[in-house]
Amino acid sequence: METAPENLLLPREVLLSAGVHIGTHVKNKEMEHFIYKVRNDGLYILDVEKMNERTKVAAKFLSRIDPSKVLVVSSKRYGRTPVLKFCEVMNAKSMVGRFTSGTLTNPGCGTYTEPEVLIVTDSLADTQAVEEASIMGMPVIALCSTDNSTSNVDLVIPLNNKGRRALAVVYWLLCREIKRIKNEITPEGDLEVSIDEFESVM
Repeated sequence: METAPENLLLPREVLLSAGVHIGTHVKNKEMEHFIYKVRNDGLYILDVEKMNERTKVAAKFLSRIDPSKVLVVSSKRYGRTPVLKFCEVMNAKSMVGRFTSGTLTNPGCGTYTEPEVLIVTDSLADTQAVEEASIMGMPVIALCSTDNSTSNVDLVIPLNNKGRRALAVVYWLLCREIKRIKNEITPEGDLEVSIDEFESVM
């Protein structure tokens, strides 16, 4: 796990202080290869390098997609602000709170939409969205902790998807990396919007 710090999208100490690596006391077999170790108290710790690597892959893929065709979903309270801010900066579509059944599959549904890509904040909490995207053959990117299922998920970004700061950091990083790839900011440039503005205050 000790890779040169310059390979990370943010300094290791910043990522660790945000708790991006903190998993749960539950380990789903599908997430096993993203786990770095288990602490003495039974808490599983995620591999920061793999989170970093997967964030870069997701950004590269998303940079090729029209942002208006990207739907970002979060039924989780702490995911609300990061998702809304990400979508505001990227001009993507957001859906926070309860996901209405049929949103991706039923043209008669009031919330019906036809994105090309789905991003979910938690593959377990947002399982309805993941299942509908799968039915429609839509690529799914999911933020997953140690207890998440990766069923019907095309790209997992392993991180603490229950932490307020961790969610702010990953959505900010994803946004910044996409803009760097698209030359909307310089390769070393940062967003005009701070990580703090991505963080839920609730």
